[in-house]
Amino acid sequence: MEKRTVKELSSRELRYTCDASAFRFKTTAELQPLDEIIGQDRAVEALHLGLGIRDVKSRYNIYVAGDPGTGKMSAVEHFLARASADDPVPPDICYVHNFESPYNPRCLELPAGKGRQLRSDIEQQVKRLQREIPKLIESDEFKARSKKTNERFAERRTALLEAMEASSRELGFSIQRTPIGINTLPLSDRGEPLSQEEYDALPKERRDQMRGRQAEVQTLIQERLQAVAQLDEEREEELKKLAKEAVLFMIEPHFAQLQSRYEGLDKVIAYLESVKRDVAASLDDFQANGAQAKKSPFPFPMVQQGDPFRRYSVNLLVDNAETRGAPVVVEHNATYPNLFGSIERRVQMGIVMTDFMMIKPGSLHRANGGYLVLNANNLFRLGISWEALKIAVKRHEIQIEDPMQMLGYSTAEGLRPDPVPFRIKLIILGSPMIYELLYHYDEDFPKLFNVKVDFGTEMDRTPEREQELARFLAGCAADDPSVLPFTPSGVARMVEHAVELAGDQKKLSCQFAHIVSIAKEASYWARVDGAASVDASHTARAIAERDHRLARIDEKIREMIARGQLFIDTEGTRVGQVNGLAVLQLGEYAFGKPSRITATVHAGKGGVVDIEREAKLGGATHSKGILILKGFLGERFAREKQLSFTANLTFEQSYSMIDGDSASSAELYALLSALADAPIDQGFAVTGSVNQRGEVQPIGGVNEKIEGFFRACRERGLTGRQGVLIPRANVDHLMLSREILDAVDKGRFHVVAVATIEEGIEALTGVAAGEPDAAGAYPKESLFGRASARLDAMREAAEPKSQDENGKKAGAAAAANEADETSAHRE
Repeated sequence: MEKRTVKELSSRELRYTCDASAFRFKTTAELQPLDEIIGQDRAVEALHLGLGIRDVKSRYNIYVAGDPGTGKMSAVEHFLARASADDPVPPDICYVHNFESPYNPRCLELPAGKGRQLRSDIEQQVKRLQREIPKLIESDEFKARSKKTNERFAERRTALLEAMEASSRELGFSIQRTPIGINTLPLSDRGEPLSQEEYDALPKERRDQMRGRQAEVQTLIQERLQAVAQLDEEREEELKKLAKEAVLFMIEPHFAQLQSRYEGLDKVIAYLESVKRDVAASLDDFQANGAQAKKSPFPFPMVQQGDPFRRYSVNLLVDNAETRGAPVVVEHNATYPNLFGSIERRVQMGIVMTDFMMIKPGSLHRANGGYLVLNANNLFRLGISWEALKIAVKRHEIQIEDPMQMLGYSTAEGLRPDPVPFRIKLIILGSPMIYELLYHYDEDFPKLFNVKVDFGTEMDRTPEREQELARFLAGCAADDPSVLPFTPSGVARMVEHAVELAGDQKKLSCQFAHIVSIAKEASYWARVDGAASVDASHTARAIAERDHRLARIDEKIREMIARGQLFIDTEGTRVGQVNGLAVLQLGEYAFGKPSRITATVHAGKGGVVDIEREAKLGGATHSKGILILKGFLGERFAREKQLSFTANLTFEQSYSMIDGDSASSAELYALLSALADAPIDQGFAVTGSVNQRGEVQPIGGVNEKIEGFFRACRERGLTGRQGVLIPRANVDHLMLSREILDAVDKGRFHVVAVATIEEGIEALTGVAAGEPDAAGAYPKESLFGRASARLDAMREAAEPKSQDENGKKAGAAAAANEADETSAHRE
């Protein structure tokens, strides 16, 4: 019975080595820096589509999905810089006072640069009016016309008062004016005022008659005084009208000239008309004293009267005078005020004050007419920002309001500025997981973000890509003085590191942020050596130094293995025991950790018991792997009969959660070893998952696992009989260290690739697994034959005996007892 042939890998298969001679330059300083995105063709095409569609309904917004460090932000900035350059410059945004409704400031949109001009024009116009209106009011011509008006009304007022006095005399009373009112005095028959004694001496009938007439006089006086007051009001109105006409006549040419500068901007012209009307109606503010701030009636110097001319100011919210193309705004802190702007307030003596000049812009205002880039982790952490942003997109307007109102709380009355039209292409950068959650749980998200830009973590390794990576490093050196030029050997080592990051000999990693970090650190070590460029030794040192900085826990675990505190055998053979391999990820550093896996079997009907699961230390995927083992055992050994046994599987010295199925093949090897009583070589460790048909499936972290067991063996001493069993499907993923390659070349360490459980168990035990015959039986001397015999024995031990067999056994026992008694009697 022959054993299967397993594939032991040579050192050439354990790592991809980049040929430095493929790079035809002395250093990357000779190369043209890369100005395009590499390895993200699908994402680039999606970006072209998303940025190219001009959707007036703002539906074709973009979600850029990808892992950190894959160049999402760099790619978006690169494309937006090109796309925005050809776009038209958006209008300026201004807020001005609403003279009809002061609590609702008006929004004005003007061509780029016109907002600054309007602000300056209004400021100059108000200053001119502050000078000219007082001069007009003090001019001789205006005073003469005002004097004529006053004289005309004075004559009418005098006539009214004289008529009032004449009527009073006819009723027997004279009128005496005093500073505090008007007194009526009764007259004698001679027409002279009566003294009190003379009045008291009059007959009662005469006094009663006078009192009656006095009431008539009082009524007459009241009517005439009302007429005088009405006349005074008419005089004031006529004087105001006179001043208004004079001022309008004076300012009309100025405003006409001003309006001509904004021809075609209807809202601006309407605003200038409102300013002109308000100026004519507010002449008191323009008097010589009115041009200065009025003194406060309070004795506190910090309390000041507001500037009466502030209402004529222009709040230039967004000034695009210097903008070239469409704006690109990246908002890193997407709070509600940062996005939508705010209305600031100031407190004076406990009074909260605000006006339209205290309206401040947000990112949406600055990006209006262009592009706004947001970070998903930040945006969705603040729920109010996301909800308000959706409302803005759906209503096509940017509304500035109090965040408390957004949450449904009542607030003090404040400003409600006109909304700004929404004309923005939104780009959100985030993880694929956030995209999936939003797509399934937010019904608005798929409607508003129709373009997904998916950034991958790896790209195909081709000669062209390797050359592009060299140009990428040239660009890093051109953009960052801390990065030195790379020699061909330095580039080749960086290519190999990109393959290591990808974990696939046929791929290059797209984790450009990590590659840039290594380039900076390699440049540092080159400077330490006094070199002007980075070669392979500097790159290798940068990688080694980074690993050393992060490997404290890894080294501690290896120390515990070397000191015998963590039980790991690297020599000898043991039944039901195998070295499994796991990967621990601590931040950006991942390393392999060997673990002892043991299996025990005995008669019973418990099946395969996963101790981790029973102790609630096993994850769902690990439990699935255990269930697959049952399927494998049933398919191999119980096609025509039931399995009846109990097996216990566990990770020894494991006190934390275990998940994943990459140890399922190791667990199966331990179980088969225990069933067949076949010792496993402890110099080997195992990784790989298994399916119900016994095929060994690929797993992740194969390089870290091999490296971890190799270091453990190195600490104990390499014997030449140590190695690792890996799935054959993982061969292309190998990028092992040169130390392991050297050990493999010298025959001190072995990496074996297996495709099936049969191949693996034969490599571990040295016993042929065996092939079933037509009846499904395995050869007795094979490992599977021995396991099948053990299973049969345990099944028979667990099965209840029939009544006939029990009766025969009881009769035989009784006969034996009777024979013993007869013998004893004879003695």
